[in-house]
Amino acid sequence: MFRGIIPGTLLGYLEARLQELDGPNARIADYFDVIAGTSTGGLITIMLTAPGKDNLPTYAANNITNFYLEHGPKIFPIQRRLSFFRNIAVFSGPKYNGNYLRSLLRGTLGNLTLSNTLTNVVIPTFDMKRLQPIVFNTKDAKRNWCKNALLSDVCLGTSAAPTFLPPHYFEIKDATQGETRTFDLVDGGLAANNPTLVAMTHISKEIILKKFEHEDMQPMDCNRMLVLSLGTGVAQKQEKYNAKEAAYWGLIDWLFNKGASPLLDIIGDASTDMVDFHVSTIFQSLHKERNYLRIQDETLFGDESSVDITTMQNMQKLAQRGNSLLEKPVARVNLDTGRQEPVQGEGTNGEALTRFAQQLSNQRKLRQYK
Repeated sequence: MFRGIIPGTLLGYLEARLQELDGPNARIADYFDVIAGTSTGGLITIMLTAPGKDNLPTYAANNITNFYLEHGPKIFPIQRRLSFFRNIAVFSGPKYNGNYLRSLLRGTLGNLTLSNTLTNVVIPTFDMKRLQPIVFNTKDAKRNWCKNALLSDVCLGTSAAPTFLPPHYFEIKDATQGETRTFDLVDGGLAANNPTLVAMTHISKEIILKKFEHEDMQPMDCNRMLVLSLGTGVAQKQEKYNAKEAAYWGLIDWLFNKGASPLLDIIGDASTDMVDFHVSTIFQSLHKERNYLRIQDETLFGDESSVDITTMQNMQKLAQRGNSLLEKPVARVNLDTGRQEPVQGEGTNGEALTRFAQQLSNQRKLRQYK
C-alpha cells in the first residue's frame, strides 16, 4: 500500500507544473475527466478528488507522500509485523486488523460519497461473495442509489489486500424504498491491478450511452485522449522469485515469502503488464503513442518491493525512487518483446510530465472559453 509514495511523488511534480501555468489553486482534479485507481491507487484517487475546504481536494498532490510517511507505520505497525505470535496468528486471520486505516478514512472523509467527487473517478474492487468485479464510479453513483457508496467504504474495499487486511463489508440503504445493497469487498488489484483500461472502457461506455460530457467523442478515440498511467513499482525482473525455489513451496510459501506474498505479486504484476501492453498496442496502432505515458519503476530491490515494511528508511527510499523516475528517459512497451524500453527523442519522464501539464492547461482553457 505505502508504495503509493512513488506515484504520489510524480503527481506532486505534475501538479506543481500545472500551478506554474495556472496559479497556486490549480489541482489535478481540475484537468482530468476521469481519475482511476486500484488498491493504494484508489486511496490516492480519493485524496485528489474528495472535496475539502473551499471546494479544493482534501489533499494537494504534494501532500500524498506525507500522508504515507505519517500514516503508513500506523496502518502496518512494525511491532505487529515482527512479533513471533503475530506471525503465528496470520495462519488464522489477516496480518493486520485495519482498525487504524478504518478510523483514519472515516474521520477524514466523513459522509462524503462517490457522487461528491470533484471529477469522475473509477475505482475497481472485487466482491468475494458474488465472485465478480465491482467498479465504483461517479457517473453510476449519481444515477443509482445502490452505487453511491461512502468514499471511505470504497477506499477500504479496494485496499483490502487478502492476508494483509480484512475484507470490507458494508451496506447501502435506500431510505425511500427500504431496499439494501450489500458488498463484501477485497482488494481491487485482484480484478484490475492496473486500472487504465478499465478507465478507458468506462469512458467508451459513457460515450455509447450518450452520457459523456463531450458528445463529439467516439469510443476509444485515442486522438482525443491523454492517458497518464503511474505505477507503484515492481521488483527487479528475475530477482525476487525463481522456479527452483518455488518448486519446493507449499501453500504458506506462496502466501508469505520474503516479506511479501508471491501469489499476490504474480497476479498483480501479470495483470499490470498485460494492460500496459494492450493499451500501448492501441495507441501505437493509431500512431498516437505520445498520448499515452506510462511511468513505472521496474527495479525495486529488497524491502522496497514489500507490501508492509513501513520503516522510515524504506519509505524515504521510495520517495527517492519517485524523484529519480523524473530523470529517467520516457519508456514504452516494445510490442515484440513486451518489455518497457527507453524511447529516443522524447526526453525524460519529468519533461514528458511538463509537456502533459501544458497540454492539460491548454485544453482546460479551451473548454472554459467555449
